[in-house]
Amino acid sequence: MSALEHPRAVVIGGSLGGLFTATTLRAAGWQVDLFETSSNQLDSRGGGIVLQPDVLDALHFAGVVLPDPPGVASGERIYLDRDDNRVEQLYMPQMQTSWSLLYRAMKDALPAKSVHAGETFINFRMEGEQIVAQFESGRSERTDLLIGADGIRSTLRRRLLPEVVPAYAGYVAWRGLVEEHDLPLREANTLRNRFTFQQGQEHSALAYLIPGEHDSTAAGERRWNWVWYRKYSRNRLNELLVDRHGMARAFSLPPGATKTADIATLRSDAQALLAPTFRALVDATEDPFMQPIVDLRSPRMVFGRAVLLGDAASVPRPHTAGSTAKAAANAHALALALSSHQPGGVTIDSALTRWENQQLQRGRLMTDLGISLGDRLMSIAR
Repeated sequence: MSALEHPRAVVIGGSLGGLFTATTLRAAGWQVDLFETSSNQLDSRGGGIVLQPDVLDALHFAGVVLPDPPGVASGERIYLDRDDNRVEQLYMPQMQTSWSLLYRAMKDALPAKSVHAGETFINFRMEGEQIVAQFESGRSERTDLLIGADGIRSTLRRRLLPEVVPAYAGYVAWRGLVEEHDLPLREANTLRNRFTFQQGQEHSALAYLIPGEHDSTAAGERRWNWVWYRKYSRNRLNELLVDRHGMARAFSLPPGATKTADIATLRSDAQALLAPTFRALVDATEDPFMQPIVDLRSPRMVFGRAVLLGDAASVPRPHTAGSTAKAAANAHALALALSSHQPGGVTIDSALTRWENQQLQRGRLMTDLGISLGDRLMSIAR
């Protein structure tokens, strides 16, 4: 197909993957509309993110401006034992930011009229060389490209690859956010300016500072972000996924959903297994939330004019610190491949083929690395 003068993309998913896609494609000269099932802002979700170069590259290409500084710097990585003794340390400077900071920066960079909340994608059909996206509301949108950036629960992936489903890896990530001033001084001094770990038998914990409310990085206004990986049977996971209102959730427990009894058990387990610094973090967290660790890898990302991107295509385990970076890299590479500013325009189908080959390899490498790291950390034999 010859180059389109004003190509249009419809992006499904209003989380980070969808926002990376929408902002980078707009910078590449595309008209973009983004559709999100939730009718509410999503910026209260998530926790900490390691700010990787792929994220910064995508944002720079898209012209998205981050606060200065965009996160909280750490220098040392330290490892604590059960008694809070420092058993290992190394110098590894990096920047940690928050999910909500990236979300707000990209959402604010999009024209309000291009973001459509409360619209649930259900299916699509082809009409010639274009594709028509259909929504639960009865709305339909004709587009040159339909992009599923709607995460692990991707509706578009279920239409294209119904056999590809998330596989539980045998453990979960408990997470929490604690206001900087809510942590006792001793524990705060242990953690401050550091990326801190504790490795135990079949469990692993980490913690670091991230921006606080209104993206503040001022001392005293930041938040502690902690993660505790725990090994659970499938039956125990199913019990935990029943929320405090008795609803069985399929994929995660957001803040405020965990049963009071399960929070009490988590704190009791922390007393038995964690170092005092990590115990203080768990105790100070009013609403811990939980995400099962899963493996998912699609064998394809391009289906004519329908595309899967980010976690909708493959899910690297969080030990890689790469899920957000992969979504950013997928989106940035797609925008470059489809840029309407290239000499002679762009042939969409051939560009998509080249893009898919490169991004499938990236996804395979990251998911393989995540499985290797996670299974070793959690003592899981395959």
